[in-house]
Amino acid sequence: MFRDHSFHLLRSSTLALRISLSLLSLLLLKSEPPSPRSPSSPSGADFAVAANGMTSAAGLRNLGPEDASITSGDFFEALTSSEFYKNTKVCDIAGSFRWAPFIALQKSDSFLAMLLLLSKYKMKSVPVLDLGDGKINNIITQSAVIHMLAECTGLHWFESWGAKKLSEIGLPTMSPEQIITVDENEPVLQAFKLMRKKRIGGIPVTECGGKKAIGNISLRDIQFLLTAPEIYSDYRSITAKNFLIAVRKYLEKHDKGSPMLSGMISCKRDETVKDLIQTLDSAKIHRVYVVDDEGNLEGVITLRDIISRLVHEPRGYFGDFFDGVLPLPQNSTV
Repeated sequence: MFRDHSFHLLRSSTLALRISLSLLSLLLLKSEPPSPRSPSSPSGADFAVAANGMTSAAGLRNLGPEDASITSGDFFEALTSSEFYKNTKVCDIAGSFRWAPFIALQKSDSFLAMLLLLSKYKMKSVPVLDLGDGKINNIITQSAVIHMLAECTGLHWFESWGAKKLSEIGLPTMSPEQIITVDENEPVLQAFKLMRKKRIGGIPVTECGGKKAIGNISLRDIQFLLTAPEIYSDYRSITAKNFLIAVRKYLEKHDKGSPMLSGMISCKRDETVKDLIQTLDSAKIHRVYVVDDEGNLEGVITLRDIISRLVHEPRGYFGDFFDGVLPLPQNSTV
């Protein structure tokens, strides 16, 4: 256990992300080449297998790739009428990912512990648990920490640190060759496949044959495959570029206030930490792409990258907790 037993495991799950990943797995499964039909219906266990990246479960074969026109472009109609939807339970999804059970904080835990979990240990959110009544009082997210930093504008320590250029604090941490991208003419499903395979939350769309980014596709964008019939009806073949165009048209019609209409947000290496934090906070985004003067990609900076520059883990701070309690399950997707 952690020092002073201050961290506790909960038999619960961050289901919003997990359900998104599971629905993504279903879409990717349906995009695979046709499989022989099976008279059996998929069980919840079969679905959990698919959600963990195993698309060969025999029970899922009757979810084979019917032509999208059969569904009249309505994903939810196709989903809710399937045996897969009727048979799958929350417990089938909840226990199939790395952070199940997830880690919780108590109000008495240190600020350092919270920042370490949200940076080095790659958690995007941490629930705050009241052990007395077993209730979750709140959930602290990476975005909340960035907002807190933005609120520190004017304080001496923040102005001093925030005046540094990104390159001065070692950002971005990756080289241009390490950036995972998808070409504008590739199917948008390729972007989602790469996100699942590489375990990342977003991917830049680049010009054909070049390094200039024309947009960004994140895991959250799967919602448009589910809610926009005009996009879902063509989801197997629509390119990354046309997906971005279709999403913009959909938002202009249904949500004119969406921050996504502002397009992909980028920055330069000589931008200050303060400016970047204010951009991340005001735009409510999770990553910014670093570009050169010609617009070519040079790196990616995420919320976690910013938070990690605030903390250093003292030797033995968590003991050997993360070495043995939370092994990565086989075929885990997160």
